Amino acid sequence: MDRLLRVLIVLILMELGIGLIALPWMRYWEHNYFLDHYPDLIHILLHPAIRGAVSGLGILDILVAITLLRQPVRPSGQ
Repeated sequence: MDRLLRVLIVLILMELGIGLIALPWMRYWEHNYFLDHYPDLIHILLHPAIRGAVSGLGILDILVAITLLRQPVRPSGQ
């Protein structure tokens, strides 16, 4: 994998992971378009288990990014 592509993927995964960890616990999660237009989702999306699951996905994204960083870089010609 090209070094530049690897760096780009790691940055995207880290940013996505941090966003998924923080977003469910912010005020924006409670007041958004979907909850305003689909009130049936309120009980589902505001449940702490769902918020924890979304944060868990963020942790997994960060772990994948760390794993990509730790893998040795292979020469691109082979």
